[in-house]
Amino acid sequence: MELEVRIKMNDKLFIRDPEVTILGQTIIKQGLVLINKLGFEIFTFKKLASEINTTEASIYRYFENKHRLLVYLITWYWSYLEYKVLFSLNNMKDPEIKLKTIIKLIAEEPLNKGLNSDFLSEYEAYKLVISEGSKAYLTHNVSKDNKNRIFKPYKDLCERFSSIIKEYNPKYEFPHSLASSLLEISYSQKFFKENLPSLTDFAKEQDNKKMIVFLESLLFNSLKH
Repeated sequence: MELEVRIKMNDKLFIRDPEVTILGQTIIKQGLVLINKLGFEIFTFKKLASEINTTEASIYRYFENKHRLLVYLITWYWSYLEYKVLFSLNNMKDPEIKLKTIIKLIAEEPLNKGLNSDFLSEYEAYKLVISEGSKAYLTHNVSKDNKNRIFKPYKDLCERFSSIIKEYNPKYEFPHSLASSLLEISYSQKFFKENLPSLTDFAKEQDNKKMIVFLESLLFNSLKH
């Protein structure tokens, strides 16, 4: 299955839309790769400029700072993941199967040559969310960013997840909390698996099959009560 998707990004994320120029596309494509390679703290626009043979000033014409670029990339991933959920759930009727499908989508690692959209790599964006995802909103400006609807794609994904939880068990009291918690647990466990293995039971696992079982048990055991 291959998807060709063009995601409309919130214009509060950038100064100039990077999608409309070759340089802009190169900035976000190579910026994504370089942040993953160096880490967000070490990454700078100066290093990116050197990598793509342009000037630091040129990058600042697109993004106010490196945090804005980070949020752009992470927001793109959540938008793309929600699209995958919509695509995969199309014509499904059974809410249990829908929930298991969502768990699989949030837990499985994308293939390098799998689902792609234009010029951004889903696989690289997935890695970025694992290593740097929380830095998008754990900031002093989170309330202002929220008012500007910066986090809408993530909230939309959680809302879709919670709506199916309610479809499965209309009496369950905490569908939004459960949906957002399962998303966070999925990515934090992957981070622990790679970096702090004593905090997870999946450190020696080559894939995420057992993590899927774990997430499903959390989900359905919660919904039984």
